[in-house]
Amino acid sequence: MAGCGGTPTVDKDKLEEGIADDLEREVGARPDKITCPGDLTGKVGETMRCELTAGEDTLGLTVEVTEVDGSDVAYTVEVDEMDESAS
Repeated sequence: MAGCGGTPTVDKDKLEEGIADDLEREVGARPDKITCPGDLTGKVGETMRCELTAGEDTLGLTVEVTEVDGSDVAYTVEVDEMDESAS
């Protein structure tokens, strides 16, 4: 988290772990790996693209900040649809 008075951030490692936790709760299976390019800035509407790896499948996902309360940053995760025709 950011220091005094600055814009809060979610550390890259904590973000990746949090996304994996959220997806495990939502779909009942934990992804093998989540990869994000860096820390998430805690500004409502801020988005970041990350990658989810599960087995041999890799999907993109979008993280969007929905609420900031002091140093707490809430976000949603939207996983891209799997393209079944890409086999």
